[in-house]
Parts: sequence; structure tokens; C-alpha cells
Amino acid sequence: MEFFGYERADGQVGARNHVAVIPSVICADDVAQAIVHQVHGTRGLLHHQGCCQLPPDLDRVTDTLCGLGCSPNVGAVLVVSLGCEGTDHERLVETIARTGKPVEIIRIQELGGMSNAIRQGTDLAQNLARHVSGQQRKAFDASRIVMAIKCGGSDATSGMASNCAIGYVADKLVDLGATVIFGETTEFIGAEHILARRAATPDVAERIYGAVDRMETRAKSLGCDMRKGQPTPGNIAGGLSSIEEKSLGAIVKSGTRPIQGVLEYPERIDGRKGLWIKDTPGREPEILTGMGASGAQFMMFSTGRGAPQGFPIMPVIKVCGNVNTYARMENDMDVNAGRIITGEKSVEEIGEELIQKALVVLSGEMTKNEAIGYFNFIDIHTLGPVI
Repeated sequence: MEFFGYERADGQVGARNHVAVIPSVICADDVAQAIVHQVHGTRGLLHHQGCCQLPPDLDRVTDTLCGLGCSPNVGAVLVVSLGCEGTDHERLVETIARTGKPVEIIRIQELGGMSNAIRQGTDLAQNLARHVSGQQRKAFDASRIVMAIKCGGSDATSGMASNCAIGYVADKLVDLGATVIFGETTEFIGAEHILARRAATPDVAERIYGAVDRMETRAKSLGCDMRKGQPTPGNIAGGLSSIEEKSLGAIVKSGTRPIQGVLEYPERIDGRKGLWIKDTPGREPEILTGMGASGAQFMMFSTGRGAPQGFPIMPVIKVCGNVNTYARMENDMDVNAGRIITGEKSVEEIGEELIQKALVVLSGEMTKNEAIGYFNFIDIHTLGPVI
């Protein structure tokens, strides 16, 4: 089993070859966006962070941006700095440069404002795009795959169909020596003991319990019930009655293999193999960003009600467990796993379809959200207030 990807100087393998335009602070977003509009082959990683935050969150934002710039799906990077932000834009450039990929930086204040920065940034991005455009794909075996997993817009079919099929894929990839990462700590609540039983060591089990406890404590600190936040109104309308019921269906997508460890939100996988948890919230912008920063080449995303969004630098394969949703949203959904419920296909048959879909997407086929351009939002999960 093999796919065709881009070999990086640091040993990673990319499924895409984008030039990432990364603003180091929200104040630089408009300049970054203008550059992306001008230069083919670029993707903007526009976010809402980078200044007037507590020091741990500024470090968290910097680390996350570093992870995105180091993604195997990024062939080169342009950092757009305002010049006075709280994030460490120099460390951002240095960290990305250590991967061996080209990286440039512009500083809006030093260049005399937005217009000059857009002109110079466009020229630099154009040069970077030309540089990466000549790179060619080569064959790699499945052990080089790094897959992220998520479910969103879930209903009762998610835990009975799409999550089951993705769990089959997760097990198959782990057995082939690949890496699989899943998250959504909120959706471990009520099922964390099941995950802890699969921990490779007692320490990993304690880290699973600790991540769930921190998530619950943050919710309780506001003095309100988690309901309406989790499960969402859409989840409830789709037949999920409680966070515990949602969690029991959600964890199915991780398969059955031992859990090797728990990654912090900005942490990169850095060549580690097997099944891993990343401590993330469940909301799409934050978890997609965290998974993109982890080093994942692509994501399998289970949905029942229909969640069509993607991510700028990471293809997202939408696996729909509800045949009615798939019929309504076929232009947004990549695979119809609802055929498991209708009896047309088994979990294993849909799982094998997903593996083949993953291989062609890794090799360059666009997902439906890539084709329609629905991938332009990201958000970085922070812990403290804006100050």
C-alpha cells in the first residue's frame, strides 16, 4: 500500500505543497489576505490571536503557528509581522527554517505600512510559489501516513456508521506502522475510563483522566451547565441525549489499538508512531488548527448532520453516516457511510473504501471542501482572557 507525496528536508512527507502565508498577529491578517489573493499556490492562515494575551497563551499561539509552518503539507512560508506583537515572530521564523524549507518574513511597521508590505510580500510569495512548484511527488509506503480524526455535526448515525468505519481505518493504519491522532477531549467525558483502559502505560491513563478533568474544571469555573454547549442543539435534534451518549459514539472513531500518549494542543507528533490523543476542544476551527499543527497530512472527519468545512493546509475527507444528509449535501460529503445502516455495505467494506480514498487524496486528489474553497478559517485554542 503506497501513496505519492512530497519529501521534505526534515524527513516528513507532504500530501500538499502550499506556500503558507502566516500572520504572526491578528493585526497582520489583512496584509496576509491581500498577498494570498494575488499569488497562486498560497494559503493564508488567518487567526485572531497574537497580542494582549497572558504569556502562556502567547507562547501557545507561537508554538501553534510554528507547528503550522512546519507542516509537511507546506513547502515554503511567508511570515507577516506587524512588528510590535506579543508572539515571538523571530522564533517562528527560526523554528520553520530548521526544517530546511524556505521561509521569509516582512514587518509592516518597518516597511512603512500596509501598501509597501503588500507589495514586498507579494513579490516574496511569488518567488516562493515558483520555487516549490517544481517539486515532484514520489512513492512512499503507508507507514509514512499521519492521519488526524474528528467528528462534528454528529447525530445518532455517527456512532453507528461513520465513526465505526473511521475506527476500522485507524486500526489498519496503526497496524501498518503509521500514525493516527484523535482529540475532542470534551467528547471523552463519560467514556474516559474506556480510553484509559486502552492506555499503553499507567502514566498515559493518568494523562487521559487529567485532560478530561481539566476540561470539566474549565466548564465548571463559569458556574454553568455544559448542556447547550455539549451536546449541541444540533446533536440533540439528531438523537444524542447527553454528553455521555455522544462520547460513547465519538470514541469509536479511534479504533481499538493501544493509546501511546497524550499530546498538548500545540505539540507536534515529530515522527512518533501508533495511536495518539491530542488534548483539544471539540469545535471545528480549534481542533482542525491543532491537528494541522501536529504534523497530520490529512483528516478524516465524521459527520451525520453535515459539517462541510475544511482547513487551509490539510485536506479533510468528510465521511457522512446519514444517507439523508448525504443525499442533500453530496457536493460537500466525500464518502457515504450511511450505506452501513441501510445494509448495503459492511463497516469493513466502507473502511476499505476510506483507505482507498485516503491514498488518492494523499496523492493529490482534492477533497470536496478543497474543490469548493471552503477552508479559509482557523482558530487557535487559548486558555486565558484577552487583556
